[in-house]
Amino acid sequence: MHDHSGAFTAATGRQLEAAGPDKPRYRRYQYELIAPHCGSSVLEVGAGLGEFAEQFDDLDRLVLTDVDPDAVAVMARRFAGRPGVEVRQLELGKAPELAEPVNSVVAINVLEHIDDDAGALRSLATAVEVGGCIVLWVPGYQQLYGEFDRKVGHVRRYTPSTLADAVRRAGLDVELVKPVNLLGGIAWWLTVRRSGVSSPNPKMVALFDRCVVPMTRALERRVRVPFGQSVLCVARKRAEA
Repeated sequence: MHDHSGAFTAATGRQLEAAGPDKPRYRRYQYELIAPHCGSSVLEVGAGLGEFAEQFDDLDRLVLTDVDPDAVAVMARRFAGRPGVEVRQLELGKAPELAEPVNSVVAINVLEHIDDDAGALRSLATAVEVGGCIVLWVPGYQQLYGEFDRKVGHVRRYTPSTLADAVRRAGLDVELVKPVNLLGGIAWWLTVRRSGVSSPNPKMVALFDRCVVPMTRALERRVRVPFGQSVLCVARKRAEA
């Protein structure tokens, strides 16, 4: 395996050694949308520092991977006291080698880094039991692609239709695909596209988390939004003929 030290910072813009609590309200918002689609055993790829995965507290099995060995070390310490949690290094696009398949794979802000997205999905599907699913959360809409996207290595941003196309090319069924985080999309357009911001501003991130995320959660519980900063997809592994 290649040395991928620094991959976490390159992909997120966050310094590993200075990474404190990151957007707790936004993480909870993601969890509320993703967790209902997950079974009792979950593999998260590109799990970073484990901030999202830490919210899973009732699983039989949780496997966490990242390409960055330093991020993996952080997760190993974070979950050292948690039974049923396994932490390991895994390169993007490689098929996970598991003793037993999982009910669900979660990939948050991972697929956009991979040229062959359908191939990566096929690889991930090998870790999922028949009838299980892959839950994807990816950056939305090419109109929002800016300097920050280039800096962190985003190959593309997705629409619901382009993400669904990648899922189908991988031989999976699309169970759900929709834009999420409308207000975040507007904020992203103003800061990244209009202002050309190329790295996260911690004060602005904290303000967004404290003020905008609660409004986003309230809005999207009532309305299906037509556009958003991200796209959520649930891809189902069909039964073999």
